[in-house]
Amino acid sequence: MSTSTLARSARQELPPTRGMNKTTDGLCPCHGRPYVDLLLRKSKIVREGERALSIRAQEDRGRAWADEHGYCVRKIWRENLSAWSDVQRPKYDAAMTAVLAGEVPALWCYALDRFSRKGAEAVVPILGKARVIFDYERLDSLDERDRRWIIDRAENAREYSQRLSYNVRGTKSRQRTEGKWLSKAPFGLVAVPGTRKLIPDLTPYMCTVADKREVTPWEIVQRVFKAIGEGMSSRALTRKLNSEGLRTGTGVPWRADAVRAIIIHPVYEGWLTHCPGGKAHRDRVPFLNNEGERVRVVTDETLPNMIPSELAERARRVLSGNQTISKAAPTPGRAVRALTSRMRCASCGSAMTLEGDSYACTRYGDGAEACADPAFVTRKAVEKYVVQTWSERLAVTDDEDPLLVAVAERWQAITRPEETQVIRDARAELKAAQAKLDKFHADDANDFYTGRSARYRIPHKNAAEARISKAETALAELVGNTGPVSLSFLLNGNGEKYWNTANASMQRDLLGLAIDTVTVTKSPGRGRRFDGMKRVTITWATPEGAEPDADGFEQAA
Repeated sequence: MSTSTLARSARQELPPTRGMNKTTDGLCPCHGRPYVDLLLRKSKIVREGERALSIRAQEDRGRAWADEHGYCVRKIWRENLSAWSDVQRPKYDAAMTAVLAGEVPALWCYALDRFSRKGAEAVVPILGKARVIFDYERLDSLDERDRRWIIDRAENAREYSQRLSYNVRGTKSRQRTEGKWLSKAPFGLVAVPGTRKLIPDLTPYMCTVADKREVTPWEIVQRVFKAIGEGMSSRALTRKLNSEGLRTGTGVPWRADAVRAIIIHPVYEGWLTHCPGGKAHRDRVPFLNNEGERVRVVTDETLPNMIPSELAERARRVLSGNQTISKAAPTPGRAVRALTSRMRCASCGSAMTLEGDSYACTRYGDGAEACADPAFVTRKAVEKYVVQTWSERLAVTDDEDPLLVAVAERWQAITRPEETQVIRDARAELKAAQAKLDKFHADDANDFYTGRSARYRIPHKNAAEARISKAETALAELVGNTGPVSLSFLLNGNGEKYWNTANASMQRDLLGLAIDTVTVTKSPGRGRRFDGMKRVTITWATPEGAEPDADGFEQAA
């Protein structure tokens, strides 16, 4: 269609439309000219070799068209996003609503592919019902002669988008199979230009702490894995990092979720990852090639410098709560009094500390937060009662008693700390493997493995089941190779006698084998004789992973 034809068409009287007055609605009050809206769009990502007209240039053309054809621009709808079918376009929807409802006589768009790439379904609703001008193609939706051309060009734009999307997916799939990282590298890593392989980021930057020492992002990543693997909580670690002036890759203070994002990311072990579920499943998982195998995103030379898989799995188990760090083994500087850190006030639950010859509630006389009924008890009296109760409880245990199992586990942790830690790690790995399989079944039940993610269903299922089998075998071998633990010196009523001959540190360890906490109530009156049966409740030890069992002396005996 020629420019003169468009001009004549634009100036002719428009047919009445619903919601628009024929004399005043849709006309500029200053110039008396009909209104036109401009729909401007440019994709966020401009692909290599594609020349896309900028939004500013589109606006200039739209205003020039309006001046030439006797229109006045009412509103400009600007979009900087894709026009494909799975993208929400609120401004496009608003512009279409306005022109179809007659709020504005015409809508101008630079080109059909800027309007939509959904094909005929996007343009059919406007044909013969609303005026939409496609400037580049010189087409008018109200012109009968342009109907076929508009539909044809719209389908061409849709076909181009589909072909482009197919090519992009194919290219990305090939690059992933080659182990190339296609997006911004995670914190602590950098992508090598050309190969897109990842390497540790060893670029030093200055801390804001007093010594002004230099650190690298990769050192922070290593520190995160090591600290979490040793039992430090993510919140405690973030406080430590922030106190030293360390910052994340975006320059903001550390948070617990940032630590978690590092711990759960397989890329730090050298694996290529992706998000198969998009925003609905944000946790990164290893990418699998067509053979169902994981793909490395680092070279063989870089792999030894990455986080060891054993450390990474241990840190994840600790972070998820599947593994706890044992405190049973002796550590320098720890308390040596038999009941220190195990005493609790029954009224407020606070710890009772040793002050002189007595244990006292720590919230005694603590202002507005003071304990209502603070407990006090002499060290000699409570220790005598607890030791007697402890010895009598051990004397009545049998091989099936959970307390005896717990005592054996803790005694082994003291006498064979390295061997015990290996078994503890194996049990935690089995627990984590079972949780992984449970997660797979939950995702499967929620139809997660559908569409493009369907190819990952069987590999993920097989990997989760294989991990459980491996963990069960490893644990069975470790337990089978562990020699027996002898506790005869504590049984048959010999516990108190052995405790009296031990040094202070060993006395504390012996009580800790069977006792978690000792809770004391306030004395019924000043000067009353201590009655442990009425005032003391002992929480006995339970096997690793079991629920605590709090019993009074009557039940224990």
